[in-house]
Amino acid sequence: MSHLYNSIEPNVIDDEMVQKAIEEQYPEDKRKLAEREDINFKNVTELQLSFRNILQIDNLWQFENLTKLQLDNNVIEKIEALDSLVHLVWLDLSFNNIEVIEGLDTLVKLQDLSLYNNRISKIEHMDMLQELQIFSIGKNNLTTLQDVIYLRRFKNLRTLNLIGNPLCDDEQYTLFVVAHLPDLVYLDFRLVCDTMREVAVLKYQDLTELLESEEAQALAQLKEKQAKQKELEYHKRLDEIHNASSYDIAESKRAKYKEDILQLSEALMTLEMLIADHLEEQIKDFKENIAVTASTLIENVKGMMTQCRDLENRHHEKLLEICIMTLEKSVKNELDKDLPADVQMLLVDKTTIVDAVNASHGIRLLKIDKRESNILSNTYRWQASVTEKLMHPLKESQLPARCMQGQDQDAITSTVTAHGSKFIAGTHSNSWMVLGTWCTHCSMPLSHQGRNHLLQLPPAHTSQLQLGSMPAPPAR
Repeated sequence: MSHLYNSIEPNVIDDEMVQKAIEEQYPEDKRKLAEREDINFKNVTELQLSFRNILQIDNLWQFENLTKLQLDNNVIEKIEALDSLVHLVWLDLSFNNIEVIEGLDTLVKLQDLSLYNNRISKIEHMDMLQELQIFSIGKNNLTTLQDVIYLRRFKNLRTLNLIGNPLCDDEQYTLFVVAHLPDLVYLDFRLVCDTMREVAVLKYQDLTELLESEEAQALAQLKEKQAKQKELEYHKRLDEIHNASSYDIAESKRAKYKEDILQLSEALMTLEMLIADHLEEQIKDFKENIAVTASTLIENVKGMMTQCRDLENRHHEKLLEICIMTLEKSVKNELDKDLPADVQMLLVDKTTIVDAVNASHGIRLLKIDKRESNILSNTYRWQASVTEKLMHPLKESQLPARCMQGQDQDAITSTVTAHGSKFIAGTHSNSWMVLGTWCTHCSMPLSHQGRNHLLQLPPAHTSQLQLGSMPAPPAR
């Protein structure tokens, strides 16, 4: 599009242009509906502004959640006004008039960047794009292979296009790039094969090893510098605390710490109440599931035991029939073989054999009833035990939440902030945290039940609470 710059009136991105572009992205059957309704730019994730003769990037700050932006085939001369697009993952600025890479520092999530067919002569100002995976900068004005070394900082870079730049005319171009970017998978739309990679690594081994050594040294120096800076800030903070002799400074810090503690207390209590509510819902659902499981088990057991009784009844009827038939044959001496003596003792008369079979039947029914009773009793006990165990943590979780009601919050906050500046400053290494404060009168930690206990103490008790300077609690 650059050759049309002088013949076509350039445009600037405005609300009308982006509104029209968003409407065009809708399917034809929904486009009329989109034209009638107001579009919330914050909900737009993709925006295509290609072939619109755009000269200057502007008016994109409303697209807070944009992840894909196409600005190709325009007449853009400068990369700018993209600071607010912090969620951008895909950016196409190909076929424009850009001369310098800039304005990309906030796009830390960017993975795919195209600057193809521009006027760029140096790869620079991209240090923050550590998530970059695909980079197209072909057909620009890159002349030196040293620009490739800059790309070593992008550890996730897998696809690179440099084709069409003057540096590609160097005979060693391909081997140089592959050697210095060992994780590259595609170069100029071609797969980097293992053979080429081995040749490249062998050819430039000395240079790459020197670079790796320099990079490791630079990284170590950076970490050391960051550690020193952090330590310096820490000591500076300590000096500010220890040198706060002025009453005004001390008072302002005390007020600030008091507000911080109050906000922290409110945030913690809110979270505790949310967790307690969530836990209560979870336990309720679990109890219902346990009840359904127990009920299903009980129904199944009763059904199985009914089947067992039916089988026993049929067995009893069959056995009684066989016994009477055997008795009749015994009386007529029609048995095929002699019976054991203990069986013959039962074949005295019909009454004896019937009584014996009925007694056996009663014993087996009794065993079935007993087994059913045991299973049902164990099921009921298991359900009650699980329910009781579930209710115990729920009761505990509700205790802190009750401290937020009415005047309870003021009572706790005033007690905690009484020594707020001392606590936050951290001048006592063995101090107890706020929620671990100790009641010196009752020797009771003020956490969960302890905090609830605090609200029930008479004024004489709460006045003895010590925050931030209390040593380990006395042995109980």
